[in-house]
Amino acid sequence: MSVWDDLVGQEPVIAQLSSAAGGTGPAHAWLFTGPPGSGRVAAARAFAAALQCTETPRGCGHCASCHQVLQGTHADVEVVRPQGLSFGIKDARALVLRASSSPSGHGWQIVLFEDADRATEGAANALLKSIEEPPARTIWLLCTPSPEDLLVTIRSRCRLVTLQTPPIGAIADFLVQRDGVERETAEVVARAAQGHISRARRLASDPRMRRVRDDVVAIPRRLTGVSPAVAAAEILVKAAEAERDSQTGELNETETSALRKALGESEKGRMPRGTAGALKELEGRQKSRATRVLRDALDRTLLDLASYYRDVLTLQLGAGSELVNIELGPELRTAAGTGRPEDTLRRLDAIMDCRERLAANVNPQLAFEALALALRTG
Repeated sequence: MSVWDDLVGQEPVIAQLSSAAGGTGPAHAWLFTGPPGSGRVAAARAFAAALQCTETPRGCGHCASCHQVLQGTHADVEVVRPQGLSFGIKDARALVLRASSSPSGHGWQIVLFEDADRATEGAANALLKSIEEPPARTIWLLCTPSPEDLLVTIRSRCRLVTLQTPPIGAIADFLVQRDGVERETAEVVARAAQGHISRARRLASDPRMRRVRDDVVAIPRRLTGVSPAVAAAEILVKAAEAERDSQTGELNETETSALRKALGESEKGRMPRGTAGALKELEGRQKSRATRVLRDALDRTLLDLASYYRDVLTLQLGAGSELVNIELGPELRTAAGTGRPEDTLRRLDAIMDCRERLAANVNPQLAFEALALALRTG
């Protein structure tokens, strides 16, 4: 076992990073890019572990340093994971200060910034100088979907690592070999996840998530009229809201309780004067995080829905590509035979338009109602 084992179908990237970790002077800034689910964060974490590894070859996966990095407990690896919709200048300045400290051991001071594309322009400018001229033992690892998601002044100072969408077969093999998933289930969820490794693992381990996805790809057959279309939109939004609440509810309570105790809450639940601002700031961060989780859930719903019409279009055009929703084969062939490719393309465009509306803060219920009506009429 090594730190590279979770990088599915990324042999060129493994070779690039292994070589750099084994050298004497790795670049001071790295930019990991790739489509969602390709494993860019996993690659950055594995590289951080290899850099801190105390064994030869670097990245053994069994030494104390490797274990600490992979578990997120290494003192010299700062993992930044933006919880809200953006990463602001105040957070950036605190991160620059953290990055300037010397490593506690003989390794590196590493900053692993997940979703670096969420940095605001002001935050990115605050990070620029530290990335441009970091201390001698500091290494920055930035993760974004594409190089264009960062300021050109930052990306031009980074060594680029590009990950590709892993093959479905490679993901299925990974689930069988690493997680003990049955072959049939592994192949189904690998196709359903469309190259997204972490989502494939969640689908494989969580029957509830598989049921939710089944409900999403069943929506097209429910669009028999205006009223059913509106009802279908409500079902999709409520499912996303339930996922948001399950992910954030307990976490919010824990964070709020911990902060109230730290601020000196009395046994009767009274707070000292001057603490309202801190509680309000936490509430703002929690609200931003909830909005992000909801948007992510809605976006996954739209991509699952798009996979249905992608399959229909594949059959209509005789493309010969493997279907994502192969278990719906008879239904998909019926839909392909009774419609036109032009109508399917309009439906796919409507799904992409809905994604843009959500990014522009349109009310999710209204956006999904408009989408459901557009899918019905084609």
